[in-house]
Parts: sequence; C-alpha cells; structure tokens
Amino acid sequence: MASLCSPKLVLLFFLVSAIPVAYLISLELATPTTHVYHYHSNGWFRECAKWDHLHRRFLVSFIDGGIGQIPVPEDHQPGAILEEVPLVKHHADLAKNASLGFVIDRPRNRLLVATADVMGNRYSALAAYDLSTWDRLFLTQLSGPSDAKAFADDVAVDSEGNAYVTDCTGSLIWKVGVDGKFLSTIKSPLFTPKEWYKAIVGLNGIVYHPDGFLIVIHTFSGNLFKIDISKGDEVKQIKVVGGSLTFGDGLELLSPTQLVVAGNPSGRLVESTDGWETASVVGKFSGPKHRLATAATVKDGKVYLNHMVAMGYPKKKHAIVEAVFSA
Repeated sequence: MASLCSPKLVLLFFLVSAIPVAYLISLELATPTTHVYHYHSNGWFRECAKWDHLHRRFLVSFIDGGIGQIPVPEDHQPGAILEEVPLVKHHADLAKNASLGFVIDRPRNRLLVATADVMGNRYSALAAYDLSTWDRLFLTQLSGPSDAKAFADDVAVDSEGNAYVTDCTGSLIWKVGVDGKFLSTIKSPLFTPKEWYKAIVGLNGIVYHPDGFLIVIHTFSGNLFKIDISKGDEVKQIKVVGGSLTFGDGLELLSPTQLVVAGNPSGRLVESTDGWETASVVGKFSGPKHRLATAATVKDGKVYLNHMVAMGYPKKKHAIVEAVFSA
C-alpha cells in the first residue's frame, strides 16, 4: 500500500495477511484486559494520539491528512464509545500528504505536525497550528521531488521552541526554528546499522528530555540514541539491556528516568539512572494482537497507546489502550 519507509504500514500488511478472519473477529470481541478509549471515526488510519489535558481531549493525526480531536467528558463511562471531531483539513498545498507524528508545544500554544508523502516519499514538511484557532502558523518544506527520498515521521520540540523532525528513510533529523525557519540537519554514522536490512526503516520516534537532549529510536535495528543539542548535536548510542527495542515506533517520556516505546510488541518501558547513557527494559505490555501500536501518551499519570488501524464497518472503531507494564 505504501513505501517501505512507513513501518506501521509494513507491519500492518504482515499482521493482517497472517491472521485468519475468524480469529481477527474473536480478538476484536474479546474483553480488554486494561482500560480502553474506543472512538468512532470516518477514517481507517490514525497515526498518532496525544492527550491534551487542558481541553480534556485526545488529539489524533490522519494518515489521509489532517488533525482531529476526541473529547472525553468528565462523566465518561467505561465502555462508552467516543466520537472523533475533525479540526484541521489539509490545505491544497498539502493534498495527498499524510499527517504523522506530532507534539503539543504547550508554552507556545501550538501543535507541530510531521507531514509526508506516504506513497512516493517525495515530500516532507513540518506544519505548525495554533491550538486555539487551528490557523496554520507556518509550513516548512524539508524535502521535495528533486531531493533524495525522505519520510518525515515524528517531531519533538525543545525548551526554546525549536523542532526536530525524524526522517525514517534517510535516518537523519531536520532542525526547524521556532519561527519555522529551517536551521540544520543532524546526521551521524551511528544512525546507519551495518546490516542493510536493518536500515530499511530508520529513525522514527523522538522526544526532548528536560535536561536538554533528544532521545530517538531507530525502528528496524532497535537502537536508541541520545543527542546532546547543547554539545553541538553530539550523538551517542544508548546501551540498552534487558530486552530488545526492535520495531520501536513512537516515544513518550513517563518521567525524566522512564521512557515508553510504542510498537511491536505494543509497549515497552525503558528506565535509565545515569542520564540516558545506559538504559534497561524494565517492563512490557502486550495489547490487542490484531491492532498496531504506533504512539504513546500519558493521561493522568497512566500510559495510553494509540493503535493505528480501525476495526468495524460501516462505523470505524479505533482504540487508545491503557498500557500496564509487567516485568
């Protein structure tokens, strides 16, 4: 359906093709083991979901382009299905491009969204939207038809409002200033694994740590990197023990010492006690086997995983699942 540099769609293909329909239905009808926010949507694919506590809503990105919200009322009852409300539809200059990973930039009241050409990898950009009016503040093109293939997948924002966008095809990071001006590109030989097949899907989820550095994951190798932006974008590979992070996708900090990795399996909890020089996989969560976890968020101290693919017809039902980690 799409280029290999969209890891979610690659894994989805193998997932769906390998599961008998009857078993798929039984999985969908099974009682969830943890709390789930189900919501109805007009689209099949929702790449990212983040909790916006100020407005009691989940924000979600559309693979077919745009942003939506899922309001969660104070008196929401477990099992009640929520409804998605579109907020942003792509302008003509973003037609046919997907909205992918995003980050809420609370101090500046805006949403920063990675957008890309899923089918051809011939366009990547960063879009910024005002969280109150949903006016587009800027659109910064990061790659175009005359450039090497690229795929803007996720974005983080630092304390000064600079954005960092991962390219999962070229395994690099674009830096964009607070005003939308393109600033630089972060590259490193460490981002390219020796095995060619591990380089097919590269840098993906990214977060900014409050101590002034970035943490980013390489999907097919499972390598985790620390990028110290106060030291000239110094790149170090974080030594991870206790489990693999292969097929890691979206990242979210649960605390300064704990990181959630969404992907396959559904979620892994990683902990560091030395400022992310080294880390350990201390917990795992296996969510719905027939859905694909692509992003993580924290709501009221609890971790929730966004699952990309909807189930059901004609109403399409998505799931944002609480992750309860076990050793």
